[in-house]
Amino acid sequence: MFVVKYKNLFFLLSLILILGSVWSFWNYGLKLGTDFTGGSILEVNYATARPSADVVRASLEKLNLGPVAVQLAGDSDVILRMRALTEEEHQALLKTLPVQVSEAAGSAPVEKRFSSIGPSVGQELAKRGLIAIALVVVLIILFIALAFRGVSRPVSSWKYGIVALIALLHDIIIPVGVFSYLGHTQGIEADALFLTGLLTILGLSIHDTIVVFDRIRENLKKKVSPHFAEVVGQSLSETFTRSLNTSLTIIFVLIVLYIYGAAATQNFALLMAIGVAVGTYSSIFIASPLLVVWEKWSRKNIKS
Repeated sequence: MFVVKYKNLFFLLSLILILGSVWSFWNYGLKLGTDFTGGSILEVNYATARPSADVVRASLEKLNLGPVAVQLAGDSDVILRMRALTEEEHQALLKTLPVQVSEAAGSAPVEKRFSSIGPSVGQELAKRGLIAIALVVVLIILFIALAFRGVSRPVSSWKYGIVALIALLHDIIIPVGVFSYLGHTQGIEADALFLTGLLTILGLSIHDTIVVFDRIRENLKKKVSPHFAEVVGQSLSETFTRSLNTSLTIIFVLIVLYIYGAAATQNFALLMAIGVAVGTYSSIFIASPLLVVWEKWSRKNIKS
């Protein structure tokens, strides 16, 4: 299959994307949301006439809340991000917001959501999230090593696990790098849903990778070819359409959710769309070709 034949081009593309992502993260980092840094987020809806961000910001100056980030979302929502508020400050903020112009003159905007998290809670959430990601990766590698223990020729079972780990790192680094850049240029924040998205991407990505690996295992047992590269190529041909169609279906849904969904889930939908696309790419164009390269390299070392 062309994937195996032109594997070096696909490796080069991934290398460029990874280096760009690492550069972005190194220079910009992630713009962390209140879920990790601590603070409050308030979203209100103006059913009729929404004031401008400057008007909202000016109305809050007398409350002495410190820096308040004002974001207009959709056609009628306003999202405010600020330091952690007490319940008294929360209620005072709602009363201070500019009213909407309607038949019922002076009607207040409708609160859609409010959350307030202290700095210590945010740090604990970030710590647990990173531990969860590391634990998931370790369990996935152990599972693959056990699942493929019956296939030791010409590639050892543990090598499937190592290759899967490389693919997973690929699938995490690139979305993180994209969000690092978007955080710097567009102000997009990484919140608790960001961690949820990364964990989901890990699950979807490893699912695609295992589907291909499992077909390789079946074809090795059937001895469809004495050459490992040909076995991998045939396995990719047999799973390519299925993997691509499944991923495209998910991506189309995520794009619709990003365009028409609530502001609170837009970043999550964007992250998932990027992650699913990258995960599908790595499962087809990176993981299996890496097995071919490793097998070829091992064979050369044995002969020498």
